[in-house]
Amino acid sequence: MSHHEVHRSHRIGWLRAAVLGANDGIVSTASLIIGVAAAHTAHADILLAGVAGLVAGAMSMAAGEYVSVSSQSDTEKADLELEKHSLADDIEFERQELAAIYEERGIDSDLAKKVAEQLMAHDSLGAHARDELGIFESVRARPVQAAFSSAGTFTIGAALPLLTAWAVPVTQLIPVVAVLSLTFLAVLGGLAARTGGASVTIGAVRVTFWGALAMGLTAAVGRWFGVVA
Repeated sequence: MSHHEVHRSHRIGWLRAAVLGANDGIVSTASLIIGVAAAHTAHADILLAGVAGLVAGAMSMAAGEYVSVSSQSDTEKADLELEKHSLADDIEFERQELAAIYEERGIDSDLAKKVAEQLMAHDSLGAHARDELGIFESVRARPVQAAFSSAGTFTIGAALPLLTAWAVPVTQLIPVVAVLSLTFLAVLGGLAARTGGASVTIGAVRVTFWGALAMGLTAAVGRWFGVVA
């Protein structure tokens, strides 16, 4: 009977950035709206704060992801360039080094040497990138993809509590935004966990908990400053 395995490791790059962006969009914008509303601010000012938070947050996510992932990409490129020079200078040493790696993983010495020889004959740099450096093409750092994924999903996530705040009267704004935002977070956490092959329940609970904590703290701050003012 045939058995087909569906692996999800190739999704790590874009999934991490997308989930981070959407989660941050919902949490930060909902918390900002609730915090401002708790200070007894006018409806128009609450919406203005939400829009400003959406734009600033999306740009911050894009810049942050691009810079951080670019640093990872630069490190990977530097390691590959160093390995390329090593292969050009002493390919026999590199072949022995690769064989030693396979031996440490449990392969017989003679077989390890044959495997190293054949893999290097096919793609010496690729073999060392995977087995010596741990760099796999499917999970290579992609700065532009990460930046757009984070900014796009942040905007979508932030739009949900913002549209909710726009649609409801200011007297009902805090409870409605809070409940719907936590619902959005639970759905997001569950979908992200399912896409990554993890527990849907755990994924939903952990993002909902942190979202509720953030909203509760900003509401307390907004209420405190509103009273002081």
